Amino acid sequence: MATINAQDIRKVVVACDAGMGSSVMLASQLRKQLKKHEVTVEHTPVNSIPADADVIVCHQGLAERARGSAPGKVIVPVQIFIGDPAVARLVATVQQGGQLDG
Repeated sequence: MATINAQDIRKVVVACDAGMGSSVMLASQLRKQLKKHEVTVEHTPVNSIPADADVIVCHQGLAERARGSAPGKVIVPVQIFIGDPAVARLVATVQQGGQLDG
């Protein structure tokens, strides 16, 4: 399990399989919530996660593929794309400080 300090989070990637729908909405929502903290949010296919990603958010069914695409990175698996407590924890960590693991 990887860990990252809040001040080291500069790029969050929302990774999915199809690239449409709710994961795109989550990326847009995260972009708005993290804008003041100079955190870039991108949306990519799970097999194309950029090497400079700090945190990857994906559906829990894609978490192992995300770990294979981005070894050593913090993976935040979610059950639902909108309103998932894991996403709220990511946002709170960036906004308030602390460590994020996953």
